[in-house]
Amino acid sequence: MKTLILTGLGFIFLGLGAIGLLLPVWPTTPFVLLSVACFSSEPNIKAKIMKIPFFREHIENYENKTGLSKKTFWSSIIWLWSTLLISMILVSNLWISFLLLLVGLPVTVHLSSITRDRREK
Repeated sequence: MKTLILTGLGFIFLGLGAIGLLLPVWPTTPFVLLSVACFSSEPNIKAKIMKIPFFREHIENYENKTGLSKKTFWSSIIWLWSTLLISMILVSNLWISFLLLLVGLPVTVHLSSITRDRREK
């Protein structure tokens, strides 16, 4: 029963992590890591997840204590700011645009701080 519950939670957390592919301010890594922890009782499921490059990179970066690759950093930054700018244009509200900037800037700083090339200097 415990394995069944953990496996179910693992899929829920993995789904929540996948939402981070679409929503720029939604955290991906914590949910992916939680899902892997839940799947620890099912090594076959973890092995299948590790075959998905996007999730594998997050898991390996955490396990090896390395940062994001330059490619992942730039794709994240481009996705983040393009969706924020589209939101600002669609909403056309100065205060909401300001709030989106307040969200985007710290996320950019955070991503920059955990990027491999930046951490090695």
